[in-house]
Amino acid sequence: MPVAKVIVDVPTMQTNRPYDYEIPTALAESVQPGMRVWVPFGHRDVAGMVVAIDAAPTFTGELKSISSVLDPAPVLNAELLALAHWLADTTYAFWISCIQTMLPTMLKVDTDKTVTAATPAGEAMLTAPEVSLTAMTDQTELAKLLRGVASGDLVVHYRRHDRAKVKTETHAVPLLTPAEYSKAAAALRANATQQRALLQTLSDWAAAGQQPAIAESQLPRAPFTAAAKRGWVRLEEREVYRDPYPELRGAKLTTPLPLTADQQPVVATVTAAVAARRAETFLLEGVTGSGKTEVYLQIIAQAIAAGRTALMLVPEIALTPQMVHRVTGRFGRQVAVLHSGLSDGEKFDEWRRIQRGEAKIVVGARSAAFAPLTNIGVFIIDEEHETSYKQDDAPRYHARDVVLHRAATFGAPVVLGSATPSLESRARAEKGVYTLLRLPERINQQPMPPVTIIDMRDAMKKSGQEDFSQELLTALQDRVARHEQSVLLLNRRGFSSFVMCRECGYVVQCPNCDISLTLHMDTHTLRCHYCGHEEPIPHRCPSCGSTKIRYYGTGTQKVEAKLNELLPEARVLRMDVDTTRKKGGHAKLLAKFGRHEADILLGTQMIAKGLDFPDVTLVGVINADTGLGLPDFRASERTFQLLTQVSGRAGRADKPGSVIIQTFNPDHYAITYAKHHDYEGFFRREMAIRHLGHYPPYYFTIKLTVSHQSAEQAAKAIYSLAKTLKAGLTPAAIVLGPTPGAIARLKNRYYYQIVVKYTREPKLAATLTQILDSTQQSGRQGFQVAIDREPQSFV
Repeated sequence: MPVAKVIVDVPTMQTNRPYDYEIPTALAESVQPGMRVWVPFGHRDVAGMVVAIDAAPTFTGELKSISSVLDPAPVLNAELLALAHWLADTTYAFWISCIQTMLPTMLKVDTDKTVTAATPAGEAMLTAPEVSLTAMTDQTELAKLLRGVASGDLVVHYRRHDRAKVKTETHAVPLLTPAEYSKAAAALRANATQQRALLQTLSDWAAAGQQPAIAESQLPRAPFTAAAKRGWVRLEEREVYRDPYPELRGAKLTTPLPLTADQQPVVATVTAAVAARRAETFLLEGVTGSGKTEVYLQIIAQAIAAGRTALMLVPEIALTPQMVHRVTGRFGRQVAVLHSGLSDGEKFDEWRRIQRGEAKIVVGARSAAFAPLTNIGVFIIDEEHETSYKQDDAPRYHARDVVLHRAATFGAPVVLGSATPSLESRARAEKGVYTLLRLPERINQQPMPPVTIIDMRDAMKKSGQEDFSQELLTALQDRVARHEQSVLLLNRRGFSSFVMCRECGYVVQCPNCDISLTLHMDTHTLRCHYCGHEEPIPHRCPSCGSTKIRYYGTGTQKVEAKLNELLPEARVLRMDVDTTRKKGGHAKLLAKFGRHEADILLGTQMIAKGLDFPDVTLVGVINADTGLGLPDFRASERTFQLLTQVSGRAGRADKPGSVIIQTFNPDHYAITYAKHHDYEGFFRREMAIRHLGHYPPYYFTIKLTVSHQSAEQAAKAIYSLAKTLKAGLTPAAIVLGPTPGAIARLKNRYYYQIVVKYTREPKLAATLTQILDSTQQSGRQGFQVAIDREPQSFV
């Protein structure tokens, strides 16, 4: 008897394995691996995923049967099912969580819970024959109903609620000939103008053999409904895709640009690997403005011409609009887009276009690594050094690892592109694990912009301004006068860093987290950027009652206000998380800047990469030290990358550019190497420091985090886990901690962590799996345990 192996949607270690289910005779021909099903589990029904069909069960007891199948065809193919299993093993995550990560939100199944009466006492508890527990918001009423369930007076019912909904539009199918429509129009009374207009429209459609959507007629729906009753027309609901970029529809496709002498061998080398189906990894190190995007486009074109598909990842939503325009402009409707800025419906439709083979090229952010493409010919990761490719929550995967695994499956090359590659990737290229390709010159032969370093310790004495040196202000004024544009980087949003009393030193803290609140003048509130807590701005110190409470530090809002005061003639556009919350916010701001509706684009690190505006001739960095003070071994690397990337926004076309970097640490090596655009020098210096400190890429790392609402309980748990962990390690491993987290309290939970640095630990994976298994039971007591392989930060 064939059985279905089902992973149930109950994410615990105890259920992290397939269960055997009988396949009903009626569904014997329908059930396939990769389908979502509805199955009984314990005392309720839950969703699950069929991962295999076996000839006989391994379970010796009485089998339960699949209740229903949720999909007409598999939503995950064999390659993606195997990928989910690999992901669960390598990220210490639940198998079902990895499966759900691969599916769009609208393919996740919710469970609606209702109660009905089982006894007369139960009937007295209910206000209706059936009451929803899912929608219950009254906690007192909910507690009463749960007591009724516990006593047996009420019975709980579970029903599936599938979110998947396709968008449809109504089409009109003419049922008469043009002559018959003319006859019907002649029989109408003289004042029936709307019906006469409708009949003329239907006659035109019938003559042309068209069945268009009624929305195209510009007529109300009511006349069509009436016409259908008269037999003039048949109305049909037809599926239509939601289009996330309607403005690109029907645009004329661009043609490939001539390749430079540097670009030609890069394209030839990668396309040879595409043709040979060779899973080789290329690290493309190209200075900003060297034409990496054109290289990507021509490689993709070769893969498509060979009958294969292509997957391209970009790090942030802010980068996606410009990249989507470039790729869609070249390949049209062959391109599908996946990123978190789309609505759930748009993501669902784009995902279905990919799965159905209607889209051959996928452009997207981190989660697009799981796009259901088949026969992939090339993988491209742009700005491969970006930390946003690492997922912070379970499953804690890195998109680069996922892509490399899929590339091995498909026999396809991977291109990792960056002007400032991560040290890990560059070290692998040094060892020959990756093949290093270079684009050392800008395509227009323009030199890299000169960089001026301003020592703010001296500048503040001269100008009295804490945010702007006189040199930067003069340069901004000059660009405004010449009708050129400037980009200003400040890696901190909000108005200021914190609010402090000058009498007693009190700093306004978040009540839920060990972090100071950030001032936001647009809402006149203090806000926590970790848990979202918000409160009014105090006018008196809550501690001593003094009125000498002031704002300290600098944020994008404060700099924007200062700019408007110092340069009233300049039009300033601010781009940060607060101004881009709404859908399409990034694209609208960038389009506005591209139309010259602003002179200065002020923003956080989202403006540092990928932007290409020909009239930007000045880049200013307000404070280059923002990230240097973090207790993080990657702080210098990230500062160098950010400064080098943002510097590359200047002088990308015919007009020469310049860069001004303000800093309190002008002699720091990350800043001095960025001044000279010297990646190789920085790489050598930073690698020496990493070697001395036993950090990646010389060592692998694992971070184990425990949290609880009680600091004492969290501390006890981490020391207990440390004992178990050390027992599974060799003496060569380096263990840091246990220590409190960099932010010890977050959302009213206390965090403790252990970091392990190692080169080879044969028992580590088994020990971590054992820890996950043993801590599952403690999760009911409020503990949360997280394992992060190769964390991007220890803070």
